[in-house]
Amino acid sequence: MVYLTYHYGHLLRVLTSCTETSMNGALASMDLTAAQGHIMGYLAQCPQPPCSRDIEEAFHLSHPTVSGLLSRLEKKDFIEFRPDAADRRCKRIYVLPKGKQLHETMHRTIAENEARMVENFTPEEQAQFVSLLLRAIANMGVTNYTCKFKEESDE
Repeated sequence: MVYLTYHYGHLLRVLTSCTETSMNGALASMDLTAAQGHIMGYLAQCPQPPCSRDIEEAFHLSHPTVSGLLSRLEKKDFIEFRPDAADRRCKRIYVLPKGKQLHETMHRTIAENEARMVENFTPEEQAQFVSLLLRAIANMGVTNYTCKFKEESDE
């Protein structure tokens, strides 16, 4: 039997804590948390305004958690809810101008965090890191997880 001197979950929590601390610092001037920032980033990239259920599924979060996050974002004037034209029971989430302003800060901070995270990795190690993380996610039972990759251009 192999005995680990470390625990994967603990290492992942430390890494998550590092990225969240960095993001919280970048968003503090806007009175946002990293969790709220991630939701705003998702909203900014949606081709059409989503409903809260879409966020629950995308982030694997419970309804009460998403409701709380969205309520605080609405109170801070980053988003607003509007009834869906086809289904008045569904409320779509729209990003307000204040919410659009934070998009650049989010992108910059995420890019900086991810560059630091793999700073000493070769391109092959970076690809292997992503592959292993995706396999670990699948092993934990999340079979419908997809992630988008953007190739950097030489422009």
